[in-house]
Amino acid sequence: MSSRADKNPAPTHRGRVVASFGRSFTVELADGSLVTCTTRGKRTDIACGDRVSIAITAPEQGVIDAIEPRVSLFYRSDIQRQKLIAANVTRIVVVLAVPALHRHLLDRCLAAAEYAGIPVLLALNKMDLPQADAALAALEPYRALGYEVLPLAAKIDIAPLRAALKGHTSVLVGQSGMGKSTIINRLLPDAAARVGDLSAALGSGRHTTTHARLYHLDAASAIIDSPGLQEFGLQHVNPVELAHCYVEFRPHLGRCKFNDCRHMAEPGCAIIALMGNGVIAAARVESYRELLLQIENKARRRD
Repeated sequence: MSSRADKNPAPTHRGRVVASFGRSFTVELADGSLVTCTTRGKRTDIACGDRVSIAITAPEQGVIDAIEPRVSLFYRSDIQRQKLIAANVTRIVVVLAVPALHRHLLDRCLAAAEYAGIPVLLALNKMDLPQADAALAALEPYRALGYEVLPLAAKIDIAPLRAALKGHTSVLVGQSGMGKSTIINRLLPDAAARVGDLSAALGSGRHTTTHARLYHLDAASAIIDSPGLQEFGLQHVNPVELAHCYVEFRPHLGRCKFNDCRHMAEPGCAIIALMGNGVIAAARVESYRELLLQIENKARRRD
């Protein structure tokens, strides 16, 4: 005999996750209304930007029942856990700022983007500062690799970035202090009010700068603001895959003397030879080697 719950199941709705913090999520429904959702059990594999099905359990409250298939997923990981950053994005905007470029973090973000198959835009902010030309020149090697570089002074003119975001669902990533909040406020003057709405939906005003949030730029464009990064682990990438995440390595992989070449110090390594000839930048090879050793060392500790 069917129970009362079977006869009156909770209504199911489809929506998009527009804010996430821990195991609490704000889901936007088709009519624009916001629903504060939890997950069933201890599930935490949900990211801002996910399309989901939810069951309404009370006014403006619900439970996420399922995640729809993703177009893309951008995330980082260490030996203990994965940190989902954004789902279903079509562009990653790495926000850098004059004068410090933090190439260590940049190379890791680029490797993660390549692994996820998501195009990248490098937004060099604070171009109104005196060191702007030197910082832009420092990014020229990345432009030569095919990465789009956008000079930007967000406080003065946000129009170049707005045009680049048109038609995309983008995610902003970068260290704190790069100007991501300024970018959001310039793109969306009412962003502060929007943050307030989401904070109220999440039940706290304390997390307005520590969780990912999605904003609509227009009917076909959206942007996800993510928390500032200090580290970017790639423990989910295995050592063999890592070399393919460095775009300048790809045409030469398979040309080394040994099939299992790690491109560290092996004889007959094509990557080392190209580095010696100046075809591949030594700084990028060192970046790859440092990340490779970290992945291998953490994998051994896990085993």
